[in-house]
Amino acid sequence: MEDLNPLWPETSDNPSGIFFSSHEVSFTLTHAEKIKAWIQDTISREDRSLHRLDFVFCTDAFLLEMNRQHLNHDYFTDIITFPLSEDPIEAEVYISLDRVKDNAVSFDTTFEHELHRVLIHGVLHLCGYDDHEEDDIDMMRAKEQMSLARLPKD
Repeated sequence: MEDLNPLWPETSDNPSGIFFSSHEVSFTLTHAEKIKAWIQDTISREDRSLHRLDFVFCTDAFLLEMNRQHLNHDYFTDIITFPLSEDPIEAEVYISLDRVKDNAVSFDTTFEHELHRVLIHGVLHLCGYDDHEEDDIDMMRAKEQMSLARLPKD
């Protein structure tokens, strides 16, 4: 894997905020400002503060290689979150658009809804929620649903 620093905004001065970019795919998030405000609201509701989040939309192949290299997992996943700082939150979040598309079909929902769910799922991980045990999975799903209900409609 050659370059783990895809095309996100220049980070040399490490400005704060939420940033969206893509790697090896052509994708632009619709309603990005609305999504940023929603993510920030979710973080605030969890009594956390934010420095910087870099969301990188990518392919299955790219995320699989990251999963193998960094987590020693040999399977596809929809999201990998790399926390760089807990307080304030700073992280890189990689999302496979291929997985999101497949999940949307499997869950009988829209691509946009599934993408929003995956975005907030990563944010909730950064806020301290886990999804390895049944009770944790239930809590994560409940938090996802509460957050999704607060996402402003177009």
